[in-house]
Amino acid sequence: MNVPILHHKYGSSIASTPANAFMPYPSQTSSYREMELLSASPERLVVIVFEQLVVNLERARIAMERNDIELRVTALRRARGLLSELLATLDFEKGGAIAMQLADLYQFMLYELVDIGQRSDLRVMRKLVSIASNLRDGFVGAAQQTLALQKSA
Repeated sequence: MNVPILHHKYGSSIASTPANAFMPYPSQTSSYREMELLSASPERLVVIVFEQLVVNLERARIAMERNDIELRVTALRRARGLLSELLATLDFEKGGAIAMQLADLYQFMLYELVDIGQRSDLRVMRKLVSIASNLRDGFVGAAQQTLALQKSA
């Protein structure tokens, strides 16, 4: 069976174009993100979750400032899901006291997010963004140290 080769105005054929070249941009981004997640180390996965947590907390903060209820609800729901994921993946055997402290902090943040969803307290929201940003930065540093140790071994 012959497949017709279509040419576009730049002279190369569609047959030689990568399969994702005609995917909508969000689909390409989603495919890239999926590949990043599948190939990421456990340390990098934690950093990615924290990056998304900070993004969603910032979205919720901005939505609160703009009185955009739909965006606030969506961003808070996503942030709660990310915190729940972080909580569920803690290793209490290997993490010991630090894992217990992180669990307490994640539970505190979850409680505050539920409360913020009801009363829209910008001061508390800013505090949660700051906590999540500091945790993200700490995990970025830990991931970099782990990578450096693996390379030197």
